[in-house]
Amino acid sequence: MAHTPPGQTRERVFRFMRDRLLDGRPPTVREVRDALGFRAVESARSHLMTLVEEGRLVKKPGKARGYALPETMGQGGVTRLVPLLGRVPAGPLDLAVEEVESYLPSRSGSSDELFALRVHGDSMRDVGIMDGDLVIVRRQPTASSGSIVVALIGDEATVKTLYIRNGRIELRPENPDYQPLVPDPAEVQILGKVVEVRRLLEGSV
Repeated sequence: MAHTPPGQTRERVFRFMRDRLLDGRPPTVREVRDALGFRAVESARSHLMTLVEEGRLVKKPGKARGYALPETMGQGGVTRLVPLLGRVPAGPLDLAVEEVESYLPSRSGSSDELFALRVHGDSMRDVGIMDGDLVIVRRQPTASSGSIVVALIGDEATVKTLYIRNGRIELRPENPDYQPLVPDPAEVQILGKVVEVRRLLEGSV
């Protein structure tokens, strides 16, 4: 690699970063070093910082996997990386989990507004949200009646269709095998509105 022009090496670094980021697996600097065959971590870090200076990557401070693609990249629209946070049940309630599993590329909204969750259960099957699907959610504390939302009831999260009548909140499943939830409004928090559904035909994120 010592005889490779720096520009060509940097392009290889960028392509590796781009592919990993779009695949939702941000690499560490050490992983870049190992993948590109650098002898020292500083060589990898130097190329990464140059890519940041060129505007081809963005560095988020304080994070080992803090590199990201700029939000202007991509001819088909703005591409952003959305954090995949644990799982949310579409069926019986379960404890809400918020641990970043990976990242998903998306063109819906801004990266600060979005998060993704993996769905478990089939209570939303009749609107095309199946067990194992990924939902991309726009953070918002309210939603209009008829919206599909992720709601927090106490410490438990669920994905359901929201209906509001006479000040009462009803969270309806889209599967006749399940009953609607009618919680105390004081115990319900709307985490966001579902804006996109992803289905993986094989493999996992």
